[in-house]
Amino acid sequence: MAPRKQQEIFDATLWLVAEKGYDGLTVEGVAERSGVNKTTIYRWWPSKAALLGAALVEADVLGFEPPDTGSLRGDLVALVEGVRRLLTEPPASDIAVAALGAAVRHPELDGRRFFVDRFVRERQIFERAVRRGELAGSVDPMLVVDLLAGAVWVRAVFRGLPVSDGFAAEAVSAVLDGVGAG
Repeated sequence: MAPRKQQEIFDATLWLVAEKGYDGLTVEGVAERSGVNKTTIYRWWPSKAALLGAALVEADVLGFEPPDTGSLRGDLVALVEGVRRLLTEPPASDIAVAALGAAVRHPELDGRRFFVDRFVRERQIFERAVRRGELAGSVDPMLVVDLLAGAVWVRAVFRGLPVSDGFAAEAVSAVLDGVGAG
């Protein structure tokens, strides 16, 4: 399948799940919106769960490249800022919250694939920081990412509060510098 047509299918999938939820998502709806025959979709993805799982990882609208600012602090601030945009700025926020929320409620989607794919890329930030001598090799990169990205998820999605422009720097400082009195 041509990459452009594949992206059209992924976009249609994500938009439909954002508009109608996972239960309202159908392969027929994706076929209609993307202008592809549903048998073509089924040839590549055997179910709507498989299609949505692939779209979460491969769609351009949720695309992710790890930042490389030259410093661990800069990379982490850029990473948190990217998560903030993903979860608060339409259209990505509508799509991400609906699709990833569906993945939590429907294990057949294997939403973990989205997070595994992102973490494989995020890990580069920590590997570079270790090579530069900014970070001990014993630090658990997943814990750091969970603390930082989790803070954005809790603030923006679960609490429904605004995430200020300075939030990324504050969250990274809390993790890297600690929150104690000294």
